[in-house]
Amino acid sequence: MTYPNRLTDMDADMQEEMEFLAEELDQVSLDDQHNVVVSTDRAEGRERQISARIHLPYSVEQVWQILTDYDRLADFIPNLSTSKRIEHPTGGIRIEQVGTQALLRFKFCARVVLDMVEQFPHQIGFTMVEGDFKSFRGCWSLQSIDNTEAIGTELCYTVSILPPRTMPVGLIERKLKNGLVLNMTAIRQRADQLFKI
Repeated sequence: MTYPNRLTDMDADMQEEMEFLAEELDQVSLDDQHNVVVSTDRAEGRERQISARIHLPYSVEQVWQILTDYDRLADFIPNLSTSKRIEHPTGGIRIEQVGTQALLRFKFCARVVLDMVEQFPHQIGFTMVEGDFKSFRGCWSLQSIDNTEAIGTELCYTVSILPPRTMPVGLIERKLKNGLVLNMTAIRQRADQLFKI
């Protein structure tokens, strides 16, 4: 199956234009939306590691239930057009996801097939086995909080990504950072919908 208008299909001039437009349009304050904290580390070359963290006033088990409902993630995660569990050759957990981003008149898709490793209830690791990036791996980490200041779960998402040379790394980095704010906020809203009394 092919996905037209992927980022990999852009020519160099369009990539430069898109990077400029992304800089102009990235006005999202990353730390102000539901206290989502985002950080970026530059690894070697074009590889980036991006992390996002949020406090959720729900139990680890409740947050785990949302994250592992793989076939329903696209119902509430922005820019995720497809998420579905597919057959794994050795009986593990494998999912296919297609992300879609629109910027002005352009629409782009990126596809990944991920092998998931669940370590209930504190970590869900993932590694790309097929897709539009040279490397895409990371994890969800869940830490229970119960102190005088807060009760609930600290949820952290960390991803290391290496885009192919045909993708503008600056654009990918900015879109991922802003997307993670939206995604974490969407998880909070999903938890509110399912569990808020």
